[in-house]
Amino acid sequence: MNIQTKIGLRIKEIRTEKNLTQEAVAFKAEIDRTFMNHVENGKRNVSVESLEKILCNGLEMNFNEFFCDELFNVKKKRK
Repeated sequence: MNIQTKIGLRIKEIRTEKNLTQEAVAFKAEIDRTFMNHVENGKRNVSVESLEKILCNGLEMNFNEFFCDELFNVKKKRK
């Protein structure tokens, strides 16, 4: 699974837990709702600036809270 897909899944998971619509998060983040949909579905490569808007404004959380999830826990294999 690529990073775009992981980010999208995590955003959708948090948004759903908070009982927010894509439209509500997009409005608070000041981004387009269709862009929000594309990010959640892993179809768009989100910039750091847009991710900050979505996380901090739209979902009211910080980067640490967002990335501190087993979805992003990558363990390198030893040779």
